[in-house]
Amino acid sequence: MKRKEMTKIVLTDQAGLTAQQAKQQLEQVGANELVAAKKPALWRQVIRHLSDISSMVLLFAVGLASYMAIAQGGGWTKPVVIGAILVINVIIGLYQEASAEKALAALQSMSLPTTTVRRDGVAQTLAAKEVVPGDLVLLKAGDQVPADGVVLESTNLAIDEAVLTGESVPVAKIKLSDQSAVATEQQFFSGTAVTAGTAVVQVTTTGMATELGQIAGLLNKTKKRATPLQGRLNRLSGWLTTFAVLGGLVIFGLSIWMQNQGLADSLMIGISLAVAAVPETLPIIVTISLAHGVKRMAKRNAIMRRVNAVETIGGVDVIASDKTGTLTQNQMTITHYWTPTAKQAMPADQLDSAGKDLMRYLGLATNAEIQLVNGQEETHGDPTELAIVRWLDAHGFSRQQFEKTAPRVAEDPFDSTKKTMATIHQLADGQQLVIVKGAFDRLPISWTSDQAAAAKRVHDEFGRQALRVFSVGYKVLPTAATRDWADLTKDLTFAGLVGIIDPPRPEVIPAIREAKRAGIKPVMITGDHMVTASAIAKEIGLLTPGQLVMSGDELRTLSDAELAAQIEDIVVYARVSPTDKIRIVQAWQQAGKTVAMTGDGVNDAPALKAADVGIAMGITGTEVSKNAADMVLTDDNFATIIAAVREGRTVYQNILKAVEFLVGVNFAQIFLMVGAVLMGWGAPLLAEQLLLINVLADGIPGFYISREPGEKEAMAQPPVSNDESLFARGLGGRLAIRAVTFTILTLGIYAIGRFGLTAGQTTLGMTMVFLVLAVGSMIDIYAIKDRQPLTLASLKRNPVLNGAMLIAIAIAVVIAIAMIPGLQGMFGLVTMPAIAWLIVIPAMFIPTIILEIAKRWQRRSAQPLTTEID
Repeated sequence: MKRKEMTKIVLTDQAGLTAQQAKQQLEQVGANELVAAKKPALWRQVIRHLSDISSMVLLFAVGLASYMAIAQGGGWTKPVVIGAILVINVIIGLYQEASAEKALAALQSMSLPTTTVRRDGVAQTLAAKEVVPGDLVLLKAGDQVPADGVVLESTNLAIDEAVLTGESVPVAKIKLSDQSAVATEQQFFSGTAVTAGTAVVQVTTTGMATELGQIAGLLNKTKKRATPLQGRLNRLSGWLTTFAVLGGLVIFGLSIWMQNQGLADSLMIGISLAVAAVPETLPIIVTISLAHGVKRMAKRNAIMRRVNAVETIGGVDVIASDKTGTLTQNQMTITHYWTPTAKQAMPADQLDSAGKDLMRYLGLATNAEIQLVNGQEETHGDPTELAIVRWLDAHGFSRQQFEKTAPRVAEDPFDSTKKTMATIHQLADGQQLVIVKGAFDRLPISWTSDQAAAAKRVHDEFGRQALRVFSVGYKVLPTAATRDWADLTKDLTFAGLVGIIDPPRPEVIPAIREAKRAGIKPVMITGDHMVTASAIAKEIGLLTPGQLVMSGDELRTLSDAELAAQIEDIVVYARVSPTDKIRIVQAWQQAGKTVAMTGDGVNDAPALKAADVGIAMGITGTEVSKNAADMVLTDDNFATIIAAVREGRTVYQNILKAVEFLVGVNFAQIFLMVGAVLMGWGAPLLAEQLLLINVLADGIPGFYISREPGEKEAMAQPPVSNDESLFARGLGGRLAIRAVTFTILTLGIYAIGRFGLTAGQTTLGMTMVFLVLAVGSMIDIYAIKDRQPLTLASLKRNPVLNGAMLIAIAIAVVIAIAMIPGLQGMFGLVTMPAIAWLIVIPAMFIPTIILEIAKRWQRRSAQPLTTEID
């Protein structure tokens, strides 16, 4: 990651700061802690949730209905029901925000409660927040670093910086020798952990000025943009609101002008019609669909932390994935080896006699251990040495087994200067075995010219495959050998070399292929080297000819316009910083794409928050990354993301089906009311009947449409673009067919009931229209819930929906025939004669029949939609 410029270091006396100096510094720079952005007051959050268009319409309707109930003595059904919906939506929104704003709190928890400093010449333990610039901090293995600064004295110091850089290999640190040029290996950073050695370090920056503090600042500034679904629903609400207001004004005017209704009655029917045009239960149905998606994704190892992200993941155009642990196994593995007796490199699973000797030398010169604790693997040691232990285990060997015949008697530990490690072992015949392993160019081998050329060729071949290479040399000495390590380790016999890499997950390759088939562009963003990243990307099919690999340094030389011009071609970003990651995410977003971003370290948190869907690793991820994310993978697997995309697309399809189910009938209600008044018939439905149809008849079945399984074509279609309307892909046409069908049908039924079966009685016509509209709109959910033609199997596929349908239809019919005393009169209905039932029952099925005919015609004329991104 890109480091900030270090200011000139003023070395303190080895006694450290005095108490007075520390106090002055603390007053000047403040406490060594991270500061969170101020959270909006609760009342502001509530107002923001009530400020979207649909909530404002319903809030206005609640106010007017309540006024009419008080002023005119009307019923309280409408204000209570609509008000309850508003309250539920606000509570859900507040809960989601409270869950999502824990990222900085987790970051703050990384600050140490105490640390050891030297002040006034005395080592003392104090609260980490009291550390100030200039303090001398004493570090040892296992300590967490409390602030940023430079190393003054060190002994084999190694620091794990994975939380900042994403790199799993500890970084060796050396002491500061020249204040004018501070190198990265002479710096330490807050939040990192000491894995080996001891050190005396001097603090230069604390709190929000540290690298960790800069990430906290990015988290404070980074805001999550509205999800595509929220945008589409807001646009739908705006459109419906305009339509509802116009419809309400028209019916209000017509009631006064043509029907000579009083002002209060006309206002009430106008309000009721406006409310009817807004599907009151849609927000709840959307929430239920998302919640059901959360449960289904949890079964697929994807834990959703933010409910709205369930739909958003289904619409992603770009998945920007980290390499280590997501695309790879996060486990360094020996894949090839070579010995001087072999003509070419051998796979790690095929051992010859020379390979067994090489494995023995490696095992003897290794300190790592892998243990099973309560059934869980517990590792101790460097990732490279752990790879050796796993290689031994795969062939039935162990270090302990080798040491029975060659126990270790001395060790020269690895350090970053010599880049080698040496051990001495006592052999049974009294001689001693010296083993040296490390960098190929640092082993003092006694080569023949042919051996050197062959070893160099294989070493370079391994490097081109992005393998991390190290070599092994040995020699046998008499017991009375010198203990001068420089003399002991010269003129070695070359045993061989091994190639190590973190290999790709086997399931990633088909997952990448499926992502491309679904129109999704996978991108790798990693802190690893370009060569390693490119090799893995090619192997899994992510990087193909004609596409680009870019380093963080190259990225930072590009302007925003230059990056935008190349963004489609770049599929691998290597050696990037936290700000680079955010810039990449935002560049895709500015191109109109929906972006998912994966990560596991503290350095990933700002980009996870900026992405449309932030995806954290559940196994290797830090709490900071998990709390900044929208989704957590319990298996750290890229293939799980693709499974989540499939579930997200299913959720979005089911939400569209809910929109189709609710909105089509709402339009029909407006057309029915306005059409009947224009024809001089008066209002064919009362306000209470309209509300009952919306909440009961449409709402109850709609709640269970979320249980529908995904369509077969879901992953063969391109993602839904951010600017795509809810009415795209045929939904607008289906809504129009349904609205027109119900409008003509209900106007006809009302005319038959009022003028054909009675001499102008409105109540029978109202009752017949109520039943056709309520029950008929429930029945045709079966034509809506599946894009395939209806079959007996599809009718049975959602048993919960079938049960809800029976309950809703039974309630509607019970109300209509007034089996409960007084209920019929409350809703303005009457008992129907047999002839009316003979007309109403077949009419209930007409919309379903017409929708099925239209569905079959559209499927015959439509061409399959598929796409693939190379």
